[in-house]
Amino acid sequence: MLNLNRFSWLAVVVLLLNVLNGQSLLAQRSLFPQKPGMVSYTYRKSFEKNVAATLDTIKALGITDMEFSNLFGKTAAELRKLLDERGMRCSSFGINYADALNKTQEVGQNAKTLGASFVRVAWVPHDGPFTLNMAKKTVADFNQIGKSLKDDYGLTFCYHNHGYEFQPYEKGTLFDYIVQQTDPRYVSFEMDILWTVFPGQDPVALLNKYPKRFKLMHLKDLRKGVVGNLSGGTPVENDVALGTGQINLPAILKAARKAGIEHYYIEDESPNITTQVPQSIAYLSRLTE
Repeated sequence: MLNLNRFSWLAVVVLLLNVLNGQSLLAQRSLFPQKPGMVSYTYRKSFEKNVAATLDTIKALGITDMEFSNLFGKTAAELRKLLDERGMRCSSFGINYADALNKTQEVGQNAKTLGASFVRVAWVPHDGPFTLNMAKKTVADFNQIGKSLKDDYGLTFCYHNHGYEFQPYEKGTLFDYIVQQTDPRYVSFEMDILWTVFPGQDPVALLNKYPKRFKLMHLKDLRKGVVGNLSGGTPVENDVALGTGQINLPAILKAARKAGIEHYYIEDESPNITTQVPQSIAYLSRLTE
């Protein structure tokens, strides 16, 4: 009888430990359980030399979701074949402003061939500071581009902020103006977190302010000590591995999940991608709540 009691108490203790351990694991669930995607610009120099080998390199990192902003000398069909052969996909197709506006049908056809759901523009051509008149033209063009891509191809058009749009305007910025004046049926946004922090903005506040407008996100980090501005430019060496810079990634990822971001892409413009990209992937996998 004594041995049975001891056994029973031991069983209770083991059960309690398992319950507590389970609660601990739940309390520390992964903040970013999915695999990130990759922006082709990160591997631009490698893609220029050998597209197939570069895709193999990215796939070896466990990444299968791509955002291409260049076809690297291939047709959309040729690039799609290389992706399909590797079990990879292109979810977003980045193009320049002029092509989006003047070659919308060609852009739409290429995006559909690639299998993309999104078409993205990352820069509005301008000289000097970004102005209200520039923002007004941008709004008109984006509404036109977005409607055509949605109606004709079922694609979602996104604008990727680059920092210069945060010029002060009324009680906010010209970026606010663009978000508020574009038609949400046809125009969505991709948040580049470096180009949000660099001009002095708060990504969490923007995600909370416009929770249904952001669909995509570029995951980047900005070197500690770098002071930003509204130029939309900084040396590529200021791109550092995720978690080693000045950006509060955990807070942004929590807000992004709440806002319904659909695709997250690592973008590292630095010459140190061989070491920094694996570092960034490992950092994301370690994040817990």
